[in-house]
Amino acid sequence: MAGVITVGLGLIFAGSPNRLASGTRIAGIDVGGLTPAHARRLLERRSDRLSQVPVLFTSGAQRFRLTPRQLGVQVDWVAAVANAQRQGDGFGFVRGYRRLGLELFGQDVVPPIRAYDAAVSYELGLLAKAVNRPHREARLVRRGLHITIAAGATGHSLDRAAARQLLVQSLASFSRAPVGLPVRVDAPRVTVATLTGAQRTASRIISAPVRLVVGPTRLRLPRWRLAKLLDLSTMRFSGATADAYFALLERNVDTPPTDADFAPSSDGSVHVVPSKPGLALDVPRSAARILAAATKVQNRVAALALVESQPKRTTAQAQALGITGTVGSFETFYGGVANRVHNVQLVAHLVDHKFIAPGETFSFNGTTGDRSAAKGFLEAPVIVNGELQTGLGGGVCQVSTTVFNAAYEAGLPITSRTNHALYISHYPLGRDATVDYPGVDLKFVNDTKHWLLLRTYVGSSSLTVALYGTPQHRRVESTTAPLRVLSPPPVQKTVDATLAHGQVVVDDYGAPAQATSVERKVYASDGSLLSDSTWFSSYRSTPKIIRVGPPKKPKKTKKPVTSPLTSTVESAPTAPH
Repeated sequence: MAGVITVGLGLIFAGSPNRLASGTRIAGIDVGGLTPAHARRLLERRSDRLSQVPVLFTSGAQRFRLTPRQLGVQVDWVAAVANAQRQGDGFGFVRGYRRLGLELFGQDVVPPIRAYDAAVSYELGLLAKAVNRPHREARLVRRGLHITIAAGATGHSLDRAAARQLLVQSLASFSRAPVGLPVRVDAPRVTVATLTGAQRTASRIISAPVRLVVGPTRLRLPRWRLAKLLDLSTMRFSGATADAYFALLERNVDTPPTDADFAPSSDGSVHVVPSKPGLALDVPRSAARILAAATKVQNRVAALALVESQPKRTTAQAQALGITGTVGSFETFYGGVANRVHNVQLVAHLVDHKFIAPGETFSFNGTTGDRSAAKGFLEAPVIVNGELQTGLGGGVCQVSTTVFNAAYEAGLPITSRTNHALYISHYPLGRDATVDYPGVDLKFVNDTKHWLLLRTYVGSSSLTVALYGTPQHRRVESTTAPLRVLSPPPVQKTVDATLAHGQVVVDDYGAPAQATSVERKVYASDGSLLSDSTWFSSYRSTPKIIRVGPPKKPKKTKKPVTSPLTSTVESAPTAPH
């Protein structure tokens, strides 16, 4: 009997399987008693009407309006209706009991929601930028020689994970009530209370001067400088101002090391001048000592820490180079305008103290770099395209020619050399060498098994270039061909009206095009031939410039006098005029 009652009761509430159970709600909308199709159309129409109606999101006094269409929010109403239908479905009396439960307790089906994720992320970024207010930490502040504490402030930030879900659900709903954005409190970690001890320490650090001691030197670090050096955020002497001060202190305290060097003797031998270590300020340790002294109330004295600094080239390293004597040297003489002398001295300094490793090729241009005004080069007479002109760096070839001849006399292989365009008589015949950065270069190779050292010695009117290394005892034999004329100088003739007819004045005799060659044979100490090289030099001509008197004017001849034909014409008399 009880079973029959149970089944009968279920059948009473079973209702039609083609309609949704009473009490069914989807997204807050009552769809009970509607067919699934009717319910779906009802929900879709409402959703479409609201697709461009914004939802107001708030954060404090800030307001933000967004529509479902902006974020691509879409609701799957078909799936929502099907889900609601399943909740009140079943066979016979089972369906009745399910629907009875729905009618008594109700249900609100949450529909599946989709959104355009990139649009949601973009909007969240804009919201966060507008909403976020980072906290401000309490901090120490220096005003003159007084240290105070500036209070911090609490900040807040958007909870992006919660906001993402809230945005999508709010825009999918049928409600257009304002929605508050989820915001997290961002509290400062450093407060006034936590900085009280640091304030006392900082005030003590700048309360009085600190005396610095390094050997016999005594320095005073006044209060105002301590205040500028102290970084209140780290309570250390750091930052740009501190770096500049310690760099200045280094310049006053440091004793730089001395590299080992080489000193030649009058007999051509070379001995090593020993290196010397230096002393350098240990900045981290010295800064720590100054800070420790500054935190004291009395006896504010700091002994600066020094460390031994080593030379770049020690005595042992210099001895290992094998530089014991002169390998080759040459001297040339110079004069001319002051600018040319200046350039000779400047470029000689640039190549001085050049070390050349075994097997290395020395490059004049590579050693000096560009000869520019920025390096101090001045304008002086120089040969340009076969003509003597004024140009930047005039006089440089005096040095390159001297270097060439030093390498020549040392018997070293010379792999790149160019003669001047014009013949220069004060250089050894056929043994001049011009350079022009970066194309025309002078190069030679250190073919010995030891290092070479190139030194330059500049006098008031002479330049000496010496190559020091392990003496090779090579014998150099030179054969120089006579300077032969290839063609006479061209003649440039101008007429000078101040000269008499037939008078000739030579302003410049010019020079013919000439050529020569130099053969060098290099013999080893055992007499064997190491190399046989010939350098050819061709020099351009310069014109012979003359002035001549004007040509003789021809004599004027008298023309015979002839009686002109005359005619008489009568005319009326005219008034006097």
